[in-house]
Amino acid sequence: MTDPRIWRVVGDPLVRPTGSGALTDQTVAVKDVLAVAGQRIGAGNPAWLEHAVPELAHAWAVERLLADGAAVRGIAQTDELAYSLAGVNPHYGTPPNPLAPHRIPGGSSSGPASAVSMSEATIGLGTDTAGSIRVPAAYQGLWGIRPTVGAVRVDGLLPLASSFDTIGWLTHGPTLLAEVGRSLLPPGGAAVEEVVVVDELLALADADVAAAVGALAAGLPRIGWPMASMPGMLAAMQTVQAYEAWGAHGAWLATRPDALGADVRSRFARAAAVTPAQAQAARAELDRHRTGMRGYLGDRVLLLPAASSVAPPVGRPRSLDAVRQATLQLTCVATIGGLPAVSVPVTTDGGLPAGACLVGPAGSDHALIELARRIGETRSDVRGRRAGGSH
Repeated sequence: MTDPRIWRVVGDPLVRPTGSGALTDQTVAVKDVLAVAGQRIGAGNPAWLEHAVPELAHAWAVERLLADGAAVRGIAQTDELAYSLAGVNPHYGTPPNPLAPHRIPGGSSSGPASAVSMSEATIGLGTDTAGSIRVPAAYQGLWGIRPTVGAVRVDGLLPLASSFDTIGWLTHGPTLLAEVGRSLLPPGGAAVEEVVVVDELLALADADVAAAVGALAAGLPRIGWPMASMPGMLAAMQTVQAYEAWGAHGAWLATRPDALGADVRSRFARAAAVTPAQAQAARAELDRHRTGMRGYLGDRVLLLPAASSVAPPVGRPRSLDAVRQATLQLTCVATIGGLPAVSVPVTTDGGLPAGACLVGPAGSDHALIELARRIGETRSDVRGRRAGGSH
């Protein structure tokens, strides 16, 4: 039986491949903000779905995967209008997290992530504006990538905040992650050099996550980071994101004040209050930070936690906003920089999934996936040494 917490529409398959290639026999869970021809976009909200009309064409990313041999298994659930990192939907329920039962799946690409985790699809095609690929990847022990901004065409995407929106994907392993990248990303790109760590960023995560990520970071060079500017960077990013989100959806929401659940509704209420002058000032600040960040990192790759904690337990809504803010301090680095980020699964000493994130130079997406694969291969060695040391 189809789980409505994961799937809004599902088929066997829903859409057949249009060609053959490296993705033949793969199946895709498409996040419900991406166009699938003949289907409506539901955006995680029944009122939105009710007024939606069938899409005339596939989103560019969906079309590319079909042409390379993948089939669309179905349309998977999302947090309302993709404006959350939790994966908790008040209308359709919370998708399961099989590696961490009774814990949230992470959002807003929650449905595609759970579909992959449950082996009901092999590829989760989602979006990442401020962490919505990286967080569910971390919470569910998956591989995931947020590409360089602009690297994957966003034709057919229902936007949240166009300055930061990217189309990314989740898989069980790095080989398929790379195969999807060859389908969706431009060929070639920048190379990557040494991997570096910022201890102050590592310390922003809970101790168990910091330890799991730190085990991969052992022996890597340490660099400084302008930590004093982080609160201002994050505030500026959230201001621009909110302004663009209200610009995209405010007219629809203004006539339906009760259409959204309380969490996302409160976020849009704050977004409605952002003025054009505030947004302009925030954009100018972000431009300065982006230029400085890219110049400082150069060809280096930054290793940091993909999320600040393991997945919180289901049913603790009061803690979710605090978890969101803590995680955004980490995810905002790639978001503000417009940089590619790959989440590599790690496991805490308590046996829960978490994520180590590699943030690379703009355009280094292919090289970053390969680097992540090599680093990921050390995970079993790291776990073995830690387990051996505990005897």
